[in-house]
Amino acid sequence: MRQSRAIEIWVGVFVALGFSALLMLAVKVSNITSYVDNKGYQISAAFENIGGLTVRAPVRIAGVRIGRVSDIRFDSDTFQAIVSMRIDARYDRLPLDSSASILTDGLLGENYIGLEPGGEDESLKEGERIEITQSALVLEKLIGQFLFSRSQGSDK
Repeated sequence: MRQSRAIEIWVGVFVALGFSALLMLAVKVSNITSYVDNKGYQISAAFENIGGLTVRAPVRIAGVRIGRVSDIRFDSDTFQAIVSMRIDARYDRLPLDSSASILTDGLLGENYIGLEPGGEDESLKEGERIEITQSALVLEKLIGQFLFSRSQGSDK
């Protein structure tokens, strides 16, 4: 009877450890900590086409994640997508003339914003906008342009 009770306790401990490991994995994968951690500053950029960019997509410099996309909205005056980004506080020295591009992880990967630092001495501050942007490349549009140019070449 006593040995059976000890086995039940150990099974309970292992089940509890398993559930806590699954919970930690779920928190890590979902990046739920980014909802809690609001330290940093907000910047924005305007793009002609954002492709498949989504809220909470990474913002990277040299492949290192420095922030996340916090909001995407449409500006009906300029007919552009305005992307707001929350940059971690430790990266507070981004030059004012930095550029932003929408890039893709691999051939079919997720979209993210890649920042390219400029050479300006002044840094981006809370609420400022990146002026130099490059929109997402849409594969269907590129294929259509290629096919159209090939058909024009065959008419000559």
